[in-house]
Amino acid sequence: MDIIVAIDLIDGKCVRLIQGDFRKKKIYNKDPLEIALTLENYGISRLHLVDLDGAKKGRVIHWKILEKIAKYTHLIIDFGGGIHSEKDIRTVFENGGHMATVGSLAVKKPFLIKEWISTYGEDKILLGVDIKNNKIAIDGWTQFIDFPFFDFLQEKSNHGVKKIFCTDISRDGILSGPSFLLYKKIIEKFPNIDFIASGGISNMDDVNKLFNFGCSGVIIGKAIYENKISLFDIQDWIEKTIKK
Repeated sequence: MDIIVAIDLIDGKCVRLIQGDFRKKKIYNKDPLEIALTLENYGISRLHLVDLDGAKKGRVIHWKILEKIAKYTHLIIDFGGGIHSEKDIRTVFENGGHMATVGSLAVKKPFLIKEWISTYGEDKILLGVDIKNNKIAIDGWTQFIDFPFFDFLQEKSNHGVKKIFCTDISRDGILSGPSFLLYKKIIEKFPNIDFIASGGISNMDDVNKLFNFGCSGVIIGKAIYENKISLFDIQDWIEKTIKK
C-alpha cells in the first residue's frame, strides 16, 4: 500500500478545505515545492497534487507547480483538477505528471476516459470519485448528480479503469476517520481495481486498518499538516510495513 500525501493548491499555495467548502480554507504553506521536498526526505514516494483553482475553472491552472515539483523531486505525482480536454491531459503529462486524475469529466464525457485509457494506458489514468450523502460530486465539489455510486464504478470498470480513489466529502478535512465500511464494500465488489482511500484519515491506526482491508493506497492530507500524523511515523511505517 502506498502512502500518498495530498497537496491542494489555491492561488499557488498549499491549502486544505473543510468538507470541500472553498469558503473554509486554511493556508499551510506558500511554497508547495518546499513541502514536496520535505515529504521525499521522509521516504514518501507518492504525491497527490490537486489544482483546486483548475477544478473550479474547468482547465488546468497550476501546471507550472507540477513542472517544478517534477523537476526537483523524484516523487510519483498524480495531478488532478481541471482536466477537461486533450490539451489538459497533455499538459499534465508534458510537465511531469505520472498519472492524470479525472473526476468530473468521467461523469460529463464518460467515453473520453475510455479513449484516454486506450491512448495513454490504464496505469496513467486515476479516477477520483468524490461523494457526499451517497451523491457524486463534480466541478470542484460544487455540484452533485444522481447516479448510483456502485453503478458508476461498474461502468468505469467496464471502460477499463483500473485505478480509483474515493473521497467521502463529509469526512474530508475534519479528521473524523475514513469511511471504513464504504471502502471495504468497494474493495469487495471490485477486487481487480487498485483502490485508494481518501478523506478523514486522522492517525496511523486508520492507516493500518485500511492496509488490512486491502487498499492499494491511502491519501493523507490535513492529518499531516495539523501534526496528527508525523512524518516520522509515516517513515517508520513505510520502513517496517512496506520495505520489510
